Amino acid sequence: MFPNGFSEKMRRLLGDEYEAFLASYDASRNVGLRRNPLKTAPLPDFGLQPVPWCPEGYYYDPATRPGLHPYHEAGAYYLQEPSAMAPAELLDPRPGERVLDLCAAPGGKATQLAGKMQGRGLLVMNEYSANRARILSRNAERLGVTNALVLNETPQRLAARFAGWFDRVLVDAPCSGEGMFRKEADAVTDWSEDTVSMCAERQDEVLACAGAMVRPGGRLVYSTCTFSPEENEGVIARFLANNPDFEIEEVAAPHFAPGRPEWAGGNDALRRTFRLWPHKLHGEGHFAAVLTRTGGTENAPAPLKAAQLPADCAQFLKEHFDAIPEGSPVLFGDTVYLAPEETPDLTGLKVLRAGLEVGKCLRGRFEPAHALALAIKPKACLDFPASAPEIARYLKGETLPCSLSGWVAVCADGLVLGWGKASGGQLKNHFPKALRWVSNPVFPEKR
Repeated sequence: MFPNGFSEKMRRLLGDEYEAFLASYDASRNVGLRRNPLKTAPLPDFGLQPVPWCPEGYYYDPATRPGLHPYHEAGAYYLQEPSAMAPAELLDPRPGERVLDLCAAPGGKATQLAGKMQGRGLLVMNEYSANRARILSRNAERLGVTNALVLNETPQRLAARFAGWFDRVLVDAPCSGEGMFRKEADAVTDWSEDTVSMCAERQDEVLACAGAMVRPGGRLVYSTCTFSPEENEGVIARFLANNPDFEIEEVAAPHFAPGRPEWAGGNDALRRTFRLWPHKLHGEGHFAAVLTRTGGTENAPAPLKAAQLPADCAQFLKEHFDAIPEGSPVLFGDTVYLAPEETPDLTGLKVLRAGLEVGKCLRGRFEPAHALALAIKPKACLDFPASAPEIARYLKGETLPCSLSGWVAVCADGLVLGWGKASGGQLKNHFPKALRWVSNPVFPEKR
């Protein structure tokens, strides 16, 4: 299973622990899901057992296949490796804060942060890769996140724009992926000592940019899914040497092992970092460090210049929702967004999602966005049990009988799946074509 050179390296690092580490890879991989607190619904019977370090996290029975359940389409939960739930818990954002996830795709940690923020404050989800940023945006949409910007920017450009501004910053850094060898075959084939060195250099650059964006007194969490000291304790040691206004915060995390100062120059403060070992807990390999900025200067970027909410959009919201959602209107062509509080000026930035996508103004008519229904439950709903054949038909893009008229939300046990438009006793399906199920069972094999 392990690439050449890796076993020898781990044997040298772990000594007497190596055999236990090696034996852990003979066990089945732990799979987890995280309940989305932005949606209120009991979770189905997936054989759930709690993840000790994440109040919303659960191990599930792989045979239950929760990714193929309608609740997944409704954003009731996110499938996430259990150890990967740790960094967002350590960052611990609060409602109303300004929070940045610098390397956010595919969105597990970012949507976990959003759940903790409860729709209040500003969450910036950034991803450098354009393709991965689109996946990130879709996951933010599915989980009903309303207070997030999704950007496709470099860390350097963001650091120049937002120096000393964020209350909390998460850097789940691109890494050599040693902790994912059991989960991802590419991590095994791509590994080499040169890859580790290259990743460490890149991590130094990304972490430096992240640190520049933390306000005085703010918190920075750095994490990886790798074991290499060069990418973990070594990165933190170099960052602290170059940034004396940061220190490692002492955080209670009894389920995790301490960092190893002896692997990175002997700075004893590195014991306050965390290692998640697969032979010591039920999860894959991770590393995390919680840092606090003790100095620096706080700055504020120019604020967003809000637009007027188009009249047909405002009328639609008034007719279909109990209250018009809060937010500053932003127009990108014919698409209307409601940007969260404290959104900065977005001029010159690559923006994929400027808050909650509300819909499009199209030649005198308004067409609501899929994101709007998933974030805020409309007045008019067509509700079925999740196991009902109508739900499978809707998710496959078929029409449904409907006695209502106009725009209607289709729900599974009260959880909104998307829009339809009713007329003449039929509901025309507006579930996005790219998301539609393609097989016959209620819980399809693949889409």
